[in-house]
Amino acid sequence: MTTDHLTQSGPTHHMRHAASKVPEVTVYFWIIKVLTTGMGETASDFLAHWLGPLPAVGLGGVAFVTALVVQFTVRRYVAAVYWTAIVMVSVFGTMAADVLHVGLGVSYALSTPLFMAALAAVFAFWYRSERTLSIHSIRTRRRETFYWAAVLATFALGTAAGDLTATVGLGYLGSAVLYAAAIAVPAVAHRRGSLNAVAAFWCAYVITRPLGASIADWMAVNHSRGGLNLGLGPVTLSWTVAILGFVGYLAASQKDVQRTPNV
Repeated sequence: MTTDHLTQSGPTHHMRHAASKVPEVTVYFWIIKVLTTGMGETASDFLAHWLGPLPAVGLGGVAFVTALVVQFTVRRYVAAVYWTAIVMVSVFGTMAADVLHVGLGVSYALSTPLFMAALAAVFAFWYRSERTLSIHSIRTRRRETFYWAAVLATFALGTAAGDLTATVGLGYLGSAVLYAAAIAVPAVAHRRGSLNAVAAFWCAYVITRPLGASIADWMAVNHSRGGLNLGLGPVTLSWTVAILGFVGYLAASQKDVQRTPNV
């Protein structure tokens, strides 16, 4: 899926020359997206073990709000700013799902459909207001607000779904295989013309969360839980380094900056 596939025309001509607040959807986009999901999963768990649940949630909340404020402040897409915000959403989205489960005792079987309903509500209000869910229409403050609400909901949903499949018998590796197969479904459906580009994008976007998180958890947890026992800290650090490498490359090359404005 490329930028052209996700672009939709519309009547709001005054936005035609506005700067985009999101990157082009390239292979780098999907690689970094998966990396941020895994890093967010292990970073959240690492902070909870190191600082304790309440301080970790507080720190995550402050970092999340700060990153979003900076993202809303800039006038166009900036790779470092955008992906920092995504990382903070990943960390805080994981914490939100974990607080429901650990803190409030809500099962993953219940929180998964709850987050799914929340995401559906965001999409419904977004479409009712803007008549499009295309990520390449993110050129106004209102659309950007809807976009980040949807992103946060996808991360919370993906966390709950990934933990659900991991705890019902599949384990982390089995869950990673499941979601790796699942992410191909919207791509194939789109190629065959049975799913439009915007719907295919958001389906894949949701699935990247449990995919990346399952892989990272499998690498971090101990052998008794079916993992490689590499540890939360080392996995978080290694995935962070990989994210920094890719984002640094994009910031220098600007390969993910939109060249032609679209609504």
